[in-house]
Amino acid sequence: MAALLCLLAALLAGGCSGGSGTGHGRRGGAPPAAAKKPNIIFVLTDDLSWNLVPHMPQVQRMQRDGLTFDRFYMADSLCCTSRATIFTGRYPHNTGVRTNFPPLGGYQVFKERAGEQNAFAPALQKAGYRTALLGKYMNGYQPADAQGGAEPYVPPGWSEWYVAGNGYPEYGYNLNENGRLVSYGHKPQDYLTDVLANKGADFVRRAGSTSQPFFMEISTFAPHGPFVPAPKYAKSFPHLKAPRSPSFNEKDVSDKPSWLRKHPKLGKRAIARIDEGFRDRVRMVRSVDDLIGRLRSELAALGIDRDTYVVFGSDNGFHMGEHRLAGGKMTAFDIDIHVPYVVTGPGVGAGRRVGAFAQNTDIAPTFLGLAGLPAEPGTDGRSLVPFLQGRTPGGWRQAVLIEHVKPAPSRDDPDRQDSAPGAPTTYNAIRTDDALYVEYADGEREYYDLKRDPDELQNTAGGLPEQRRRQLSNQLYAFVHCAGQGCAAAGQTG
Repeated sequence: MAALLCLLAALLAGGCSGGSGTGHGRRGGAPPAAAKKPNIIFVLTDDLSWNLVPHMPQVQRMQRDGLTFDRFYMADSLCCTSRATIFTGRYPHNTGVRTNFPPLGGYQVFKERAGEQNAFAPALQKAGYRTALLGKYMNGYQPADAQGGAEPYVPPGWSEWYVAGNGYPEYGYNLNENGRLVSYGHKPQDYLTDVLANKGADFVRRAGSTSQPFFMEISTFAPHGPFVPAPKYAKSFPHLKAPRSPSFNEKDVSDKPSWLRKHPKLGKRAIARIDEGFRDRVRMVRSVDDLIGRLRSELAALGIDRDTYVVFGSDNGFHMGEHRLAGGKMTAFDIDIHVPYVVTGPGVGAGRRVGAFAQNTDIAPTFLGLAGLPAEPGTDGRSLVPFLQGRTPGGWRQAVLIEHVKPAPSRDDPDRQDSAPGAPTTYNAIRTDDALYVEYADGEREYYDLKRDPDELQNTAGGLPEQRRRQLSNQLYAFVHCAGQGCAAAGQTG
């Protein structure tokens, strides 16, 4: 029957594409349809550090199948500031989102500063993409907020929306499901990471069966505290301990800035709590790993895995015992700002690694670039698409900016431990290939020679030659005042 229909089509239209889709025999008929734009899946985790990747076999499989950015850095190691940068491609000093809550940050500030309009989702949707966001959005967002309407608010640019407010405990949360508020309880099947996996797989099946390209971001609350693993992993890895890097429970912090010098050495109980927390973080990311494996299996089953980019990453790192610090983030140390980013998809070579500096400013222009779209005006970052294609763009940055404003204490802040005394004060920092240079608002300085001291143990700012100090300070000044294309120039070292 198929052959007969094909023959009739050939007689009537002068050609036949057959069931193979090859288009052989086309003579004078309609031109071939434009190639479908690639699908994109972005799995964004919360507080996931590099030392958790060895416990994630699906992420390691992604590394074997695709490309790993070995030097991917966050512009600020804090949830809301990082996500504002991810959505817009702009540094925190340009998004205006400097903390998790008003007046200096949070969802409300992001919205008031037109962050939703400047994000990548509206542009993707306008270009024909079916878009979906699942999981975490921005600190301060509440699923029930109507924003002046009769139904819970869904921001512009999103075709489908399944987003929580306080999903950190993984149970007992609400989801805004396309404008309808749905409550989840405390049964095993309510575990949020697993719920997101189910909804993500359902979206892929529905969207993948159409000719419309899709973009889906699944933003997990895992492995952010309070470190609640799924029941199936609750007793796994009973003897696992947090990694003991050379900076773990650092012996001598007399060279460190005053906020860190006050920290005593960690005692046995504190270290035991760190080990317990690390075990639970590993248990949590096993569910994230399952989510990734399930999504990639769905893509393969639908036959669209070769048409889909899968991006895995984190909004910031997390220290657990390094430099005498218990669980937290917000420092300029590598453990907090250096995060994993892995990409698989069309044209991405297997097992490739990129050593060039990348930042979360690059994520938005990369997604738009994959869709064949230009970056939004005012974007501070650059597209990483050339690296996915095996090319290194000219004039690429040789340094990255880290900028942090110490937040005011808030009972509502899930990261309130990092606003307490003994947490990092406000600073700006620059990370180059061989150095970390930090300027604190109170005048203190840090400098680490990373070639000799990769674990950031010896702060040698006091002995830094004046010419070198001035050069770094001038570059840092240019970085924290840059905007748009000017940020590329600020990233060049002298």
